[in-house]
Amino acid sequence: MTMKKQRYDVFILTCTLVAFHCCSCFYLPGLAPVSFCVEGKDEGEDCKASIQLFVNRLDSVESVLPYEYDVFDFCQDAEEQRPSENLGQVLFGERIESSPYKFSFKKEQKCVKVCTKSYDPSNKDDKAKLDFLKKGMELNYQHHWIVDNMPVTWCYDVEDGQKYCNPGFPIGCYVTADGRPKDACVINAEFNKRNTFYVFNHVEIVLTYHSGASEGWRGARLVGATLEPRSIKHDDENNLSCDGGPMDIPADPKSKIQLTYTYSISFVENNNIKWASRWDYILVSMPHTNIQWFSIMNSLVIVLFLSGMVAMIMLRTLHKDISRYNQVDQEEAQEESGWKQVHGDVFRSPRKGMLLAIFLGQGTQTFTMIFITLFLACLGFLSPANRGALMTCAVVLWVLLGTPAGYVSARMYKAFGGEKWKTNVLLTALLCPGIIFADFFLMNLILWAEGSSAAIPFGTLVAVLALWFGISVPLTFVGAYFGFKKQAIEYPVRTNQIPRQIPEQSFFTKPLPGIVMGGILPFGCIFIQLFFILNSIWSHQMYYMFGFLFLVFIILVITCSEATVLLCYFHLCAEDYHWWWRSFLTSGFTAVYLFIYAIHYFMSKLLISGIASTILYFGYTMIMVLIFFLFTGTIGFFACFLFVNKIYSVVKVD
Repeated sequence: MTMKKQRYDVFILTCTLVAFHCCSCFYLPGLAPVSFCVEGKDEGEDCKASIQLFVNRLDSVESVLPYEYDVFDFCQDAEEQRPSENLGQVLFGERIESSPYKFSFKKEQKCVKVCTKSYDPSNKDDKAKLDFLKKGMELNYQHHWIVDNMPVTWCYDVEDGQKYCNPGFPIGCYVTADGRPKDACVINAEFNKRNTFYVFNHVEIVLTYHSGASEGWRGARLVGATLEPRSIKHDDENNLSCDGGPMDIPADPKSKIQLTYTYSISFVENNNIKWASRWDYILVSMPHTNIQWFSIMNSLVIVLFLSGMVAMIMLRTLHKDISRYNQVDQEEAQEESGWKQVHGDVFRSPRKGMLLAIFLGQGTQTFTMIFITLFLACLGFLSPANRGALMTCAVVLWVLLGTPAGYVSARMYKAFGGEKWKTNVLLTALLCPGIIFADFFLMNLILWAEGSSAAIPFGTLVAVLALWFGISVPLTFVGAYFGFKKQAIEYPVRTNQIPRQIPEQSFFTKPLPGIVMGGILPFGCIFIQLFFILNSIWSHQMYYMFGFLFLVFIILVITCSEATVLLCYFHLCAEDYHWWWRSFLTSGFTAVYLFIYAIHYFMSKLLISGIASTILYFGYTMIMVLIFFLFTGTIGFFACFLFVNKIYSVVKVD
């Protein structure tokens, strides 16, 4: 027994050490640290000396159209490399490529020439390139550079002595004809010529690293990348000093313009910043971070308070009704009233039952996708450092969740007494995804026409269609097969053959006022988070507080359920038994408030101009609204469905 116990202990110890070693070596895909060494010293496969700077697409808060780096005629890499991009990056329009900015670790350089671009206004091609560059400066297009999978940030002081780190920096700025400096032109008093563009052709880059000399690993790891853009006029490209005046480009140049791009690079050691927390200085400096804690907690307290009130009213009122209706003596003595009177009609099949079943199937698919995606985001798998992971995860999950969509749609359609099961299956697989794809394709045509980098390549569109028809549609058929094969849902009460006449309703129990009021409370618990989500999409800010977002998601589910159940109870008490569609539309109406808020955000927060950008904004917003409509409507429907089944199975109705 002693020998066996010793062997068992050795086995447990070995397994523990192996598990600890595996856990200590685990990193998310694509997020493993990279070590850098001085060139010629300890350089090897696990420690590189060269640092490659990558460039991403350029975007602007004044235009929805992003463009690739090469479109603006910047300095290009002679040996251009494009790292492999996942599906989410392609759908989001990211276009990462190598740049001519290449450095050696700890090798500091001053005023290094990258390239020189010459523009002759009399030449048609040169004039077109220069006009496009000026248009980009006028619309405040931003560079997005990447070093070691980190954004190169531009950190500058803002009001109250705080520092803000922007994960992008402008290509230049513009001083209007009336002498008003726009955007980044306010930072330098030398930008004072009217109707003039100032291009930021010089960058001073600072790379911060954490040395591993005292921690047992070779080399160093980059923990920070910042830069300062400057506009410098180089009179002699062969004798650079980087101390001249700003590089100005007149709005209507008459002479030849020579534009030289330069950079300076320096390295700073900081062992207080760990590699795992190297993004913190970017995220903490976001302008909304300090106010978001109070705003979110305030919203959650209000929503929890209102939800508690709704739950208390429902429990107390319903408990009294059930107690009264189940008293035999009173039941024989008094006439039935309220929601019990409509027990013979409450489960009567709704009109347009097939369409409702289709919406419920797609809503179930969407709800499950959102829940799993947010849960994985809370675990850190979908952080901003893992580029494109959020969209990739959402698309893959949606494709793989076709089975629940087909199953729920088939079960509900069968419960409604439907017989056209082939039409139901096809529409479940094709209707809502088809609307979204058609909208997405039309937006993509506009992007193609505008030459934007956000345009999805034809091959990617084919791949998305292959995922839809090759995986999602067959899985929907499989789910529908099991849904139709399963026995029909049994209701707790029988349905009368002749429909009961509905008495005249008051204003508040009519369908439209109830539906409009039902979406207010759910929208109230999301509009704060909605502001930051729209900022991350349209103002190009990073969104990383997925823990709060998941909590708001749970609150939204609870609020949609309670608001729908409460209004459903009021309608049944008014002897209106048409609750099927009303339960779906009551919580689904939150999507209408979402659309109204998107219009308000567009008019008050964004500076977007141009017909193409406006169409793109509202086109993509409609996709969001449709998805949100299916998601919230399904929550309200099933909450009401369970509620109605429960109350009519508890009371005595015969």
